[in-house]
Amino acid sequence: MSNNSHLAADSDPEDASVAVMVRDVIELVVDLIRIDSSNPGDGTGPGESAAADYVAQRLAEVGIESEVFATTSAARVGVSAFLAGADPSLPPVLLTGHLDVVPAVAEEWTHPPFSGLIDDDGVIWGRGAVDMKGMDAMILAVVRHWARAGITPRRSIALLFTPDEEAGGHHGAHWIADNRPELLHGATQALGEVGGYSVTLPNGRRIYPVQSGEKGLAWVTATLGGTAGHGSLIHDDNPVQHLVLALAGLVQHPFGVELTPAMTRFVSVVEGLIGEQLVLDDRVVLAEQVGGISRVLGAAVRTTVNPTMLDAGYKHNIVPGAAKVGMDMRFLPGQQDAALAALQGYFPDGTDFSYANLDIALETPFAGDLATVITEVLGRFDPEGVVVPFLMTGGTDAKAFSKLGVRYFGFSPLRLPDDTEFWAMFHAADERVPVAALEFGVQVLEEVARLA
Repeated sequence: MSNNSHLAADSDPEDASVAVMVRDVIELVVDLIRIDSSNPGDGTGPGESAAADYVAQRLAEVGIESEVFATTSAARVGVSAFLAGADPSLPPVLLTGHLDVVPAVAEEWTHPPFSGLIDDDGVIWGRGAVDMKGMDAMILAVVRHWARAGITPRRSIALLFTPDEEAGGHHGAHWIADNRPELLHGATQALGEVGGYSVTLPNGRRIYPVQSGEKGLAWVTATLGGTAGHGSLIHDDNPVQHLVLALAGLVQHPFGVELTPAMTRFVSVVEGLIGEQLVLDDRVVLAEQVGGISRVLGAAVRTTVNPTMLDAGYKHNIVPGAAKVGMDMRFLPGQQDAALAALQGYFPDGTDFSYANLDIALETPFAGDLATVITEVLGRFDPEGVVVPFLMTGGTDAKAFSKLGVRYFGFSPLRLPDDTEFWAMFHAADERVPVAALEFGVQVLEEVARLA
């Protein structure tokens, strides 16, 4: 069992109990991967009910009562539970994960995406291994361990497994915040995705970025009108031409580097580790300085926009009357209005802008008891690792929970092989996670959640 195999059943009872937890997390993640909870974002997926039922059953096995609840339909389902802590005067900590995953095209995968296969190198393959059934399994393994061993954490723990995170949480965390806020049991801090896993820099130094904020998002559709006509004629009002010219300008827009407090600290720490100033406005040099994380780092310090969908026309020789483009914009905290104005400025007057999703950017200081415990515990498990806050480029349920005053840290701890580009596996084919990384992570998460 890789780097934690020294935990044997013939050791003292505490070590034996931890060994059961370490084995448990692997079984749990494999089972969860095998449950297809794909979320295409258009209501056509299987939903999360099967995954929610599985979670509730595994909690019930160890005597933990839970509520399986539906949000906007019978298919959009989550799970809630509450574990009383030793000090009821302290506000609870929320341990949370989402049960849905993005779709997977089987032909693009080395192994079937819902197989949960463990290969000969001790790597678990499947959709959700990274995002985020691995973390769901760690949370389940931790609380099942507590129930079996009779352990009471310092703070009460609110468990919440949500639907629909991959499509913006309107049928999940946002619905919960608006309609069932009591499911958070008054928690003021949360542990969830994305962060806490190791990144090895080219010089061998190892960091653990912990999400303490995330960029805002705008999934924008721009629809441009024009004058339809024969494709053999000269057209001054061709919507496809208008669209191409708008995108040519937009993709070259100089969104400048701006450091939030989290990224100011991140950059300072990493510069100290590599012994030189980071060149954040040169992708080639930055990649040489920090390796594969450069793509994420570059996006974390500026607003970005990517065209992702195009739709126009129906025949080669007909100029259409309209054209549209879908875009994914991610803006820094405090930049929503300026970012949207910059985007819209490249399109002609009369363009219609609609939003499949428009949600806030947020950031919380990486400070306080929970941040201290994260740093101390990771320091014990990996003395050479350096914990550092990070502004996440994507979005999570943190946006919804922030409406209830919850400070959210993305902390799904994993000790990864040095050559792993973990960031690249989110929403990608061949998503996978090493068994050893989960064995490490579940022990770190257990101690952090117990001591928080």
